[in-house]
Amino acid sequence: MATLEKVSVRDYMSTRLMSFTPEMEVMNAVHQLVKSGHSGAPVVDAQGTLVGMLSERDCLQIAMVAAQDTCVAGPVSQYMSTKVETVSSDMSLAQLAGLFISNRHFRRYPVVDGGKLVGQISRSDVLRAISHCC
Repeated sequence: MATLEKVSVRDYMSTRLMSFTPEMEVMNAVHQLVKSGHSGAPVVDAQGTLVGMLSERDCLQIAMVAAQDTCVAGPVSQYMSTKVETVSSDMSLAQLAGLFISNRHFRRYPVVDGGKLVGQISRSDVLRAISHCC
């Protein structure tokens, strides 16, 4: 049986992701998040480079605009977080578990290799790995 030190992020990450572009109207992104049940999604440019994340928390800023009776709140780039912590696909799940413990508010990390978004890994993915390995 493998240990979490020998299992990498690539073995458990999700590769089929919902993502947004910086130019997308943020209300369209909100509708997609609500419909899918996701709490956030990566924002990528035309080359697939991660440029930000749009979370539920980011979207709450729209409440101030919506209070002015408009449903056009602006582009995703106006609301997304641009300081995004990422992990690489070759990181061990033991290292990743340590990150989740030290960053208690993080529920997932985008996985970036060579500057490109290649996936996403969540706390539940690490639990799935623990279940398989132990």
